[in-house]
Amino acid sequence: MPFNYNDTSSSKFTSAGMFLILVVCFAFFILQGCATLPKDYEKPESYALPDTSETWLGLTAANLRANNTDESGILLLSEGVDAMAARVYLARKAQKSIDAQYYMLHGDTVGQIFVSELIKASQRGVRVRLLIDDIDTIGRDLDATKLDMLPNFELRIFNPFIRDRGRGGQVITGFGDITRRMHNKAFVVDNEFAVVGGRNIGNEYFGAESPVSFLDLDGLLIGPVVKEISVEFDTYWNNPVVYPINAISKEKPTNEDLVQTLQEFDELLRAQRYTNFLARVDESEIAQAINSGDIRFEWGQARVLYDSPDKIINTRDKAQYHLRTQIRPEFGGVTEELILVSPYFVPGSDGVKIMASLVKKGVRVRVLTNSLASTDVRIVHAGYSRYRKNLLRAGVELYELKPSSGIDEDKEDKETFDSEKTSLHAKTFILDRKSIFVGSMNLDSRSAFENTEIGILFESEVLARQAAERLDSELLQMAYRLEIYTDKSGNDRILWNSIENGQDVVFTTDPETSFWQRLGYGILGMLPIESEL
Repeated sequence: MPFNYNDTSSSKFTSAGMFLILVVCFAFFILQGCATLPKDYEKPESYALPDTSETWLGLTAANLRANNTDESGILLLSEGVDAMAARVYLARKAQKSIDAQYYMLHGDTVGQIFVSELIKASQRGVRVRLLIDDIDTIGRDLDATKLDMLPNFELRIFNPFIRDRGRGGQVITGFGDITRRMHNKAFVVDNEFAVVGGRNIGNEYFGAESPVSFLDLDGLLIGPVVKEISVEFDTYWNNPVVYPINAISKEKPTNEDLVQTLQEFDELLRAQRYTNFLARVDESEIAQAINSGDIRFEWGQARVLYDSPDKIINTRDKAQYHLRTQIRPEFGGVTEELILVSPYFVPGSDGVKIMASLVKKGVRVRVLTNSLASTDVRIVHAGYSRYRKNLLRAGVELYELKPSSGIDEDKEDKETFDSEKTSLHAKTFILDRKSIFVGSMNLDSRSAFENTEIGILFESEVLARQAAERLDSELLQMAYRLEIYTDKSGNDRILWNSIENGQDVVFTTDPETSFWQRLGYGILGMLPIESEL
């Protein structure tokens, strides 16, 4: 029978149905409020170990800094295998402590190798503190609690979800609170060496087998800046929004469970796919450099910029907790050139105005971000696309990464990694070719107001110039150059300029995308959720 909107029985059913829905929703929200995070648990404060100068890494750092005692050293790690080797070999050299802070730690090849190195370090007597955001832990509390049972190993969770409630419901009822996450990435060993940058711990960030291969950037660091990174870690580790895993987990493993897990780790790391990747890590230049203690750093003044963990429990207008407050004056002080590399780029009206004002002052402003075809988060691209025309009108130069970066790769790598596409994940800014920022912060509202972030601002004309020149040489090959023009009807349109097989090619729509993909992101762009992008 067809629907009859004048039928009184249908109307009564609709009213009854709506009442039932309201009752169910009310009950849902009441039940969601029944469970809370624990309040009575042990959480001893701990801090970076100060007495590490006589460790192997401490002595190595002192030797490397012999002529640069007041400066910090940095080595940029753009290759995934090198970035993994830095973490693996620093962990193997650790004698006192490892402090690791990550937004995501996957359970894949890279994740298991990383955790295995932490386990082996703890078994040697190294104190391991592992701090991870709760975004990537669903279904993994048992394994996390097992790690926390190990001698010398402690694991804590940032802004945890309540374990007695569904996560989906918590997102709905706690939107704007539970959705504020710790996006920081830092790795500190013996309080002497550190790695900070854009990489989470997972295959796609290090060139292991994955359908997506991320272009990313980390900095290997020594010198005074490392002590500042340790202060950042301690600030988070001891903050009230961080909970010990054993305080929130409902999983209570036995010692027998722990022994079995350690055996499984040993067996996994003997598997072929692990030994293949580890062989490439062992053969990398950075592995050899760390082993020999002969690392070629660039030297300069460095500062750690980071959001306070208190950012997520305060209103968005409390700028004193924000990294953006620290970096904004640096942008404003640029006089010649500003290069911005951000995979998720949603500048907002204020960002457009800032960049437009820089261009008016004679500053060349260039932005590299993901294209629709290369992005892994299309809803963010939808937020960005609404600003493209205004940015181009203002004189900002826009480049969007191709899904295949266009940079020649080693044939063996292609066969090993078999990635279907390349996606930008590095977050770096080059200011007047005199200083460079490397970290976890995207240029979007989520990084600015919702999540916490970390980065290193490093002053070195040599390093900044080298990074800018490398981008200069590769940009037209790896990315589309956007251009705005006015059509015959007086409408502004965007062109995507590219070099394909040595020939100039122009696209009039987002390259390498279908009509349905463009329609989908166009619809997403109409959603009023920019503050969450």
